[in-house]
Amino acid sequence: MRVRGPGASALCLKDPTVLISEAYAQAAAPAASASGGLMSMLPLVLMFVVLYFVMIRPQMKRQKETKAMLDALTKGDEVVTQGGVIGKISKLGETFVNVEVASGVELQIQRAAIVQVLPKGTYK
Repeated sequence: MRVRGPGASALCLKDPTVLISEAYAQAAAPAASASGGLMSMLPLVLMFVVLYFVMIRPQMKRQKETKAMLDALTKGDEVVTQGGVIGKISKLGETFVNVEVASGVELQIQRAAIVQVLPKGTYK
């Protein structure tokens, strides 16, 4: 039975078939299983794995190479400092190095300030 007119909308809301169809639409979702929780964490774990291989591992490798270079320094090595000064190592200490930059001119710098060892004969 269809009623047309000003009271038609009020009559449709009282129709029980409309309410039942809405109740089925709002049924509770099934409970999430343990694998569903694991699958939601997978992107986060994947992000940390990529971060490790892209950022952390190369940085650790670079630190290891720098430490090996600083430990292998010997008297007479030609080096470049962080400030861009080129010189020849004249004296080695535990934490400091004397670098001869010109005849009779020596600078005392920290060992960590050396960024590169040059091939022999580069600095004259």
